[in-house]
Amino acid sequence: MRRVHAFLVVVGVLCLVPQARAGAAKTTYPVVFAHGMGGFDDLLGFDYWGDDYGQFVGDPCDELLEVTCNPDLDVGQRAFVAQVQAFQSSEVRGLDLANDIEGFMTTAGASKVNILGHSQGGIDARKAARVLRERRGATAVAVLVSVSSPHRGSPVARYVLDQGPGVTSVVAALARYYGDSIYRAGNDPYAALKQLVYDDYAAGDGVTTGAKAFNTAYPVSSTYAGRYVSLITAQTGANVNPALYLLKEFFFDIDGDGACADDCDNDGAGGAGDGVKDDLDDDGLVGINSQQMGTRLRYTDVAIGFDTVTNDTSVPAVTNINAPGSAASTSASSIINQDHVDVVGVGPDTFDEPEFYAAIFQYIATND
Repeated sequence: MRRVHAFLVVVGVLCLVPQARAGAAKTTYPVVFAHGMGGFDDLLGFDYWGDDYGQFVGDPCDELLEVTCNPDLDVGQRAFVAQVQAFQSSEVRGLDLANDIEGFMTTAGASKVNILGHSQGGIDARKAARVLRERRGATAVAVLVSVSSPHRGSPVARYVLDQGPGVTSVVAALARYYGDSIYRAGNDPYAALKQLVYDDYAAGDGVTTGAKAFNTAYPVSSTYAGRYVSLITAQTGANVNPALYLLKEFFFDIDGDGACADDCDNDGAGGAGDGVKDDLDDDGLVGINSQQMGTRLRYTDVAIGFDTVTNDTSVPAVTNINAPGSAASTSASSIINQDHVDVVGVGPDTFDEPEFYAAIFQYIATND
């Protein structure tokens, strides 16, 4: 009986010790999370990169009795949340991101990192990858993942700018006040919005801006990152965030699933709409014709078992971001039916953010 009791005690103790869990394998290099516009460590009061309860999706359960963690990550997984200007161009934010990453690499003793960027963060990551390559003399980014990123611009940015000073000056003032007072000084909402218009919005101001020029300067290139991949979101009215729903219903609805060279319909995004706005062609802020960079990924939500992220071989990779091809601009293949902010924890909703990001980590682990 004493042996049985001792055995049960040992089993009980082992249950309290962090163990490797089923799910994502540990990535070779740490993962850096890069937030989008308006973000920092939170987004309008919601934890950025969290689930509906504020749990950071990149935190492994590696401490005794830890419960606010992601149980689908390997206990040895390393992840870091970068923090850049909430409202700025990707020229500024990308440099800031590179500086953040360099400091982290030194502290962690890492020779490379993987970058996972949401929204504008996926754009910033391309500049950061180039800056790191030029500084270090070797490629420092293994896998660069973008989620819901407006690589070819957002019609919403153009829509806001087109409202003129009466509206844009108020929007900019509120954004600057919010960014400077909540996060840190140095925010420039105009620069942020002009970054997310495909063409140079103010060609006569002496400064070249816009996604098209940025894509030329910071392309998909194996010199800067080993692999470029993207996940694409679009939503239906049934699950859209209330703020995005109001935007769509009463102000502006994106027509975001048509193909065209450059911005043929002058809506602020590369490509052109197909003439039908009210369909699964955008996530409230970005059309699907803007989001693919590199290889398109397929996310599969598995009811019983571990979710997966795999390459979608049915859609050709986008190696020239300014010339994505018809399929990348129009195909609904592998679209994640979530709105622009659902995927970073702004809910509540039924989307399982910890499993989603664990599946991305598993993909990175097999490719970095």
